[in-house]
Amino acid sequence: MSYQRSTWLCSVISRKYGPTCLRYYSQHTRINPRAKAQSKIAHIDTQRPFSPALVDSFHRNHDYLRISLTEKCNLRCFYCMPSEGVELSPAEHILTDDEIIRLANLFVRSGVTKIRLTGGEPTVRKGLDDIIHRLNELRPLGLQSIGMTTNGIALHRRLPLYIKNGLTHLNLSLDTMDPFKFEIMTRRSGHDAVLRSLSTALHSEGLQSVKLNVVVIKGLNDSEVLDFVKLTMDKNISVRFIEFMPFTGNKWDKAKMVPSSHLLDIISRKYPSITRAPDELNDTARSWKIPGHAGSLGFISSMSDHFCSSCNRLRLTADGQIKVCLFDAKEVSLRDEMRRGASDGELLNVIGHAVQGKQEKHAGMEDIDVITNRPMILIGGIQPHKSRVQSLPRLSAQSYLLDDTLLLPRLHRRWSSSSSQSGLRLTHIDSDGRPCMVDVGNKDATKRSATASGRIYIPRSAYDLVTGSGGVDSTDKTIQKARSKGDVMTVAQLAAIMGCKRTSDLIPLCHPLQISNVSVTLTPECAVCPVSQPSDENTLEYSIKCIATVACEGKTGVEMEALTAVSVGLLTVWDMLKAVAGKEMKIGEIIVTHKTGGKSGDFTRGPL
Repeated sequence: MSYQRSTWLCSVISRKYGPTCLRYYSQHTRINPRAKAQSKIAHIDTQRPFSPALVDSFHRNHDYLRISLTEKCNLRCFYCMPSEGVELSPAEHILTDDEIIRLANLFVRSGVTKIRLTGGEPTVRKGLDDIIHRLNELRPLGLQSIGMTTNGIALHRRLPLYIKNGLTHLNLSLDTMDPFKFEIMTRRSGHDAVLRSLSTALHSEGLQSVKLNVVVIKGLNDSEVLDFVKLTMDKNISVRFIEFMPFTGNKWDKAKMVPSSHLLDIISRKYPSITRAPDELNDTARSWKIPGHAGSLGFISSMSDHFCSSCNRLRLTADGQIKVCLFDAKEVSLRDEMRRGASDGELLNVIGHAVQGKQEKHAGMEDIDVITNRPMILIGGIQPHKSRVQSLPRLSAQSYLLDDTLLLPRLHRRWSSSSSQSGLRLTHIDSDGRPCMVDVGNKDATKRSATASGRIYIPRSAYDLVTGSGGVDSTDKTIQKARSKGDVMTVAQLAAIMGCKRTSDLIPLCHPLQISNVSVTLTPECAVCPVSQPSDENTLEYSIKCIATVACEGKTGVEMEALTAVSVGLLTVWDMLKAVAGKEMKIGEIIVTHKTGGKSGDFTRGPL
């Protein structure tokens, strides 16, 4: 008998003939274990009625609600957020605390027993502790668990309060054990903060379960699978490997998706005694256990082996839309209905209509709608247009992540129209994607030099203070504070030279060099037109230009040393003048203008 058929039959028998007949049917009918578990749920339903509004046309009871609290996030994971960023909804479109609690109350009274808080990143939401406390007050109505999925960046200090207020289940997202790769995948730092949160969670007695979610990407972090498995050896944790899923803007590629069956093969070769473990009812993960390990493993195979037949999930986005399937673009706004004055009964009718429209299963992995559906970050949010949440500009993570051999054609197209550079490689990343220093041991030491320049744009008042021109009010306290730090140009010049000599301490993969000479000049300028603006009398500004020339006899160039000198020098000017011009100053146009020596030869940049 099929699972769906047996589940439906159990429910009918329980409701029509009572629990005694149901127990007899379950004991004398050959059905699979999952169906038997479902029969127990049907028995519970006879004690606490389940609203028909949460039952779809395929007889699936939806007792699990995921609530997105915010569209904002403090990471920029490439598989979740498009590289161009996303446009956030206006603040007034986001559900208020009272609206969230009202809907949660309605869902719980209708049969929901499990609520999970998501985002964005839920810990970014102000008042999260109070939301958890108010949800905890729904337990007399039937709520059994309150979970949260988080990246853990800002969690470890707040977690005890969340647990005290009612949090029972925690899912932590961490895709790599390598802090450098973490920055590539998330476009942010914070690996150590996530590990602290994990440690805090594992030592918290109030949590019923701690799970670690790992999105596996071929060629990026699939080599770390066994490292994650080792975590289960002495930690009571469930590590769950998740297949790379397609969403708007994440450049999903079937070739980058590692099937769960392949991961299981890798783990089985290392741990041949691994055995299948019982799954939680309606769980998305197929669970496995290694004898002797304190924790367990799970595989969420949304792409290669979906679990749609047992899906019991509904999603409420941060802006109040109900989504019945993660991969279905269709949404219905409960927020608009509430703000129009709808009663709970009317809201339940809207919910029921949405649930009835849920398909039997989502489309195949190559047919999923990634055009009109939201990006993962906005399972809570509006469709992406021009970005208001930008990713870090320093490294094009997508280009690296989605090319098999670490080639970066997109990176070069971003700054150059030349196609001849499309075969270049990142020399500071090895074949496994790990950072490494370039080996210069076989190079000959030669004379090398580099010159870099940059500007800091300042208002007229700061220019007058630096140059001693104009009518500077010496009694102004801000002027006195700026002058008390010393001569701006002299301090900035010394800072630039010191920064140059410490480049290898500041930039991790730079080689330490024996610098033979550093020359730094800072020159006040007036009537300068920024290169980013057309030449116009109204755009002329005051600035200080910093030029640094560095020389050495060594095996690698000194461009980084020259750039560091200019950057530190200009930052020092900012620090010296921030009392009088902190809001108006702009630093920019930091470039290498000239270099000599080395295999690539001499170079001189033309005028900008």
